[in-house]
Amino acid sequence: MRDWMEAIPEAARAYLEGRRLDEVECIVADIAGVARGKAMPAAKFAQQSHFYLPNSIFLQTITGDWVDDGSDFTEPDMILTPDFDTATAAPWTGDWTLQVIHNIADRDGVPVPVAPRNVLKRVVELYEAKGWRPIVAPEMEFFLVARNTDPNQPVEPPMGRSGRRAAARQAYSMSAVDEYGPVIDDIYDFAEAQGFEIDGILQEGGSGQVEMNLRHGSPVKLADEIFYFKRLIREAALRHDCFATFMAKPIQDEPGSAMHMHHSVVDRATGRNIFSDAAGAETPEFLHFIAGMQRHLPSVIAILAPYVNSYRRYVRDFAAPINLEWGVDNRTTGIRVPVSGPEARRVENRLAGMDCNPYLAIAASLACGYLGLVEKHDPAPRFTGNAYDKDPGLPHILGDALDQFATADAMREVLGRPFCRTYEAVKRVEYGEYLQVISPWEREHLLLNV
Repeated sequence: MRDWMEAIPEAARAYLEGRRLDEVECIVADIAGVARGKAMPAAKFAQQSHFYLPNSIFLQTITGDWVDDGSDFTEPDMILTPDFDTATAAPWTGDWTLQVIHNIADRDGVPVPVAPRNVLKRVVELYEAKGWRPIVAPEMEFFLVARNTDPNQPVEPPMGRSGRRAAARQAYSMSAVDEYGPVIDDIYDFAEAQGFEIDGILQEGGSGQVEMNLRHGSPVKLADEIFYFKRLIREAALRHDCFATFMAKPIQDEPGSAMHMHHSVVDRATGRNIFSDAAGAETPEFLHFIAGMQRHLPSVIAILAPYVNSYRRYVRDFAAPINLEWGVDNRTTGIRVPVSGPEARRVENRLAGMDCNPYLAIAASLACGYLGLVEKHDPAPRFTGNAYDKDPGLPHILGDALDQFATADAMREVLGRPFCRTYEAVKRVEYGEYLQVISPWEREHLLLNV
């Protein structure tokens, strides 16, 4: 570990140039995508090759409760070793700090199957075993909102530099982005310090809603960046007296926030996009990939829409897909093929919410495409009209989504059965907790009227 600084990316070395590193944050993503781990002095980090965390971090719900997934609950330690390629700055801290994502294995060196990053690696390895390399390009949507310290109060848009609340229905407006320009400036500055490349930032349709696009690349690398970006964006917002939220539907009567994923697959030997043939036409593999999406996406909606709030996003006429149709340059379909040249032919999955765990959502989406490539079914005919008029074909609530997930044998084999068992157990407990909550709507409309 003495020469570990030579193994970190150039951006991290540049951030520390001429400075003394104070602290290293050793982190992993839990089931929800929350960063867990330890912070330690840089001198101590340099003296150790690994550290330990109990495997129970993957049995914790979003509310902090613990679940029993049917395994032996003795909380054995996992061994965490640094992935130095992920080392990046934490530029919002008061001292000079690096973050490092860690690999997770058991005492025999076997990757822990319930760790979300390992789930994604497992799916990528399935592609590689077939001679393929999956490519992804994610889009991140989120809201900047006024500070909300009382959960009983509705979320409000932030106050802009004009002294007015951010306005809705201002998609692609540059003046709307300028209203909270200082937050955007810090996002850019933090991303530059961390060595991340942003492909673009724009105003979305909701009040204070922003979309940020990332360059295409390796699934694991992009999931790492989204994991880091969520923290980066939250920290930038807090500097300017507002919150950044990745809830799927934080504000009533506003659009929700998605994490659209663009997928392509290249041949590892030739580097050719297998979705296009030598003449630039669609290939059978392209159609098989889409068919896999149509056949298997319902079984992983519990991963792409992991909370009860997630299903509030699937509402007609709020710019969210509510179907499994596919079409070319058609944003009413859940599966969209953007306009591109043959070398960039890709499939966009528009179903995932931004509240997802990026490792798991990318893994689940790629798993659908993988099963399509292996099963070689044909998709439904290309849709050319307004797909909002079609039957959704999707679960409407988390409980139904979990029921479909529980019986999806092919998908559970791809993602790994130990992970699926744990994930379902965590989400069943979260859903049960929600069902015990009585909402203001119920008190208002039912207390004296029924």
